[in-house]
Amino acid sequence: MFVSCIYSLWCPVNLIRSFSQRSDLKMSKKKGLSLEEKRSRMMEIFFETKDVFQLKDIEKIAPKSKGITPMSVKEVLQSLVDDNMVDSERVGTSNYYWAFPSKALHARKHRLEDLEKQNEESKQRKTALQQAVEKAKKGRQDTKERATLQKELQSLKEQRESLRAEVEKYKECDPEVVEEMRKENITAKEAVARWTDNVFSIKSWAKKKFSFEDSRLDKAFGIPEDFDYLD
Repeated sequence: MFVSCIYSLWCPVNLIRSFSQRSDLKMSKKKGLSLEEKRSRMMEIFFETKDVFQLKDIEKIAPKSKGITPMSVKEVLQSLVDDNMVDSERVGTSNYYWAFPSKALHARKHRLEDLEKQNEESKQRKTALQQAVEKAKKGRQDTKERATLQKELQSLKEQRESLRAEVEKYKECDPEVVEEMRKENITAKEAVARWTDNVFSIKSWAKKKFSFEDSRLDKAFGIPEDFDYLD
């Protein structure tokens, strides 16, 4: 009884709308229906008949009475189920579908609130981005002062690179660098002298131990004939 009252309150509005839509049914078939139009017309099937259907029933009714193409019936019905506009229950091996006007109205209202919220968030993001863009533009305006400063900055960069090249070029003449090189040269000569001592010591030991000649030892160990101490 309660459900019947809800339908009686809801259906007149939908019936008026359905009469209008039926008059345009032939035109709709020619130009095609949008997804929202298909969803709306499919909801009318449930509200007008106050019945429970299987998918095969909807696939027969929707094309004939509402102009919904057979290929799209299942997709449209599933979208209504996903949005909680239509209830679905599996009994045995079959799925059954029905819809109450009060629940559908609540679902549509909830969906509308979500969309309005998303729209408001999008507006806020857009405003924030516009403000950020404007702020960035202010700091990059091509004023005469900015152009002059950019020129001076570029000039200073070029001078710096030029000076760095000059420093590298004349670095060898720096007294500190020359002194460092002199110290390194002395250290290197001392190291060479030590290794020369070692070579001569080994040659002397080998000659006594194995009675080898100098030429044979030099050839065996790759020692040059003019090997001697550095001046």
